[in-house]
Amino acid sequence: MEATPGNLGEWAGRAEKWLVLSSAAPTRYTTAVVADRFDRMAWRDTYEQSTGLRELAGELNERHDHTADLLTDVFLAAYKAGPRLRRPAEMDPARLVNHQAITSLVDSPEFAELHRETVGDPYAAAMAVLAQAPALRRMLEGSREAQDQAEQAKKARQDADGAAAAVGEALQTAAEDGEDDTVPDADAVRQAIEAAEAADAAAREAARDAAQALAVAVPGIRSATRNAASQAAESAREETTLMRAWGVGPGELERMPFGRRARLAERLRTGRLARWAELIGRFRQMADGERARKVENATGELVGVTLGDDLSRVIPSELVNLGLPELRAVFAARYAAGELMLYDSQGEQTTGQGAIIACVDTSHSMYEAGPGGITREAWSKACALALLDQARHAGRDFVGILFAAADKLQVFRFPADRSADIAQVIEFAETFLGGGTSYQRPLTAARELLAEEFNDAARRRGDIVMLTDDDCGVTEEWMRGWNDAKHLLGFRVFGVAIGAPRVAEADSVLDALCDNLRSVEDFTDVHAVADLFRVI
Repeated sequence: MEATPGNLGEWAGRAEKWLVLSSAAPTRYTTAVVADRFDRMAWRDTYEQSTGLRELAGELNERHDHTADLLTDVFLAAYKAGPRLRRPAEMDPARLVNHQAITSLVDSPEFAELHRETVGDPYAAAMAVLAQAPALRRMLEGSREAQDQAEQAKKARQDADGAAAAVGEALQTAAEDGEDDTVPDADAVRQAIEAAEAADAAAREAARDAAQALAVAVPGIRSATRNAASQAAESAREETTLMRAWGVGPGELERMPFGRRARLAERLRTGRLARWAELIGRFRQMADGERARKVENATGELVGVTLGDDLSRVIPSELVNLGLPELRAVFAARYAAGELMLYDSQGEQTTGQGAIIACVDTSHSMYEAGPGGITREAWSKACALALLDQARHAGRDFVGILFAAADKLQVFRFPADRSADIAQVIEFAETFLGGGTSYQRPLTAARELLAEEFNDAARRRGDIVMLTDDDCGVTEEWMRGWNDAKHLLGFRVFGVAIGAPRVAEADSVLDALCDNLRSVEDFTDVHAVADLFRVI
């Protein structure tokens, strides 16, 4: 129908809906996870600090569109305590593939496991993004057709929005012409409306095509995101286990700068003892359990009979009185007076007050592996790290002495009044001197440290733990000085012969030096020295 001044009102009526659509165009979001400014600040700060994130973003951006928004969503989903997703209708059409990816990720069972490790921790959330990188690449490649259709739908919708705005401009021009007593250009209004209707139809068709392409891609997206979450959860668990094995607690990690934490994680993953992190963790866990059992005056070795009212230790002859009605009153009276006959017992008691010193043999023979492929060095270092925990728990100084030949010695001191520096702990664990074995040099150093502690703080009764796989002689003069110092300072010596039973035999030098000596051959057994953590 031709537009004339007479029917301009009819065209104006048809144009009304385009004016409404033009003025009420909804805000379209580019990220799927709802986030406040603090969440966005956490992402920006983490992104700036992480070289890995920046490199990943640059790589993905070379081949795919809108990957920066995708990485932001993956980070926020892992970081936020309760990630909430926008409705698809609120999204920029070109980001619907991203929205589907995040929806599939958050809805997967694997994500719940991942989220437990990453929530509230920007570093862990960033590592989760990096761990998911291979799966994200596969997902983006597999959904390329859907992304192309989404881009076309966005372009069509932009054209439709522009056409709707053009309707309003045409009406405005027509109205102004009418006020000037000129014939308004009704054809321009008609053409604008027809263009808007055509553009809207094209946008709707493009949206349907995009929806169909996305539906085809959904199974692949779901599979990729589930694999991504599973890989990221496994990676996060491994790093958490690694940190805990080395005694780095969650609180310390949260306070640690991003770069330092990343370097620490890399060092722990690639260090000499990285493959023995599980052994180190089991040692520390065992020591924790043994400490819980360490109770003074616990029921232990029977040493006689005493009087009291502890019904758990009543001797059988007293219990007989309960079976005779005429003697029950006598039992009750003796119980009230605390005069029942009881077994007297005495358990293991803590006697150490001075430093705990672990002398660890790092001669060439300590490279030898035993059951499970665990080396003598790995077992002894794991035991020493558990002793470090023991000292921290008891408020005692700890000293790690690494020794080999007489000219090779390295001392690591961990005072009780300062937190143990993780870098120093790692250096102690990874240092290996090599060469032969000398007892006199490390034990002399240990004796001098205990004498220094006695002179400075009047503390006696330290504990020395000698971890070695070799037996070597000491001079008589040195042995006299050793015994004199032991009598003066009151320290105890515990020996562990690692993979060498002969070193623990009754006539060995180590046997003469130690108050308590045992041999360990199964390096998978962390309980072989469990009693040390009850008596040290």
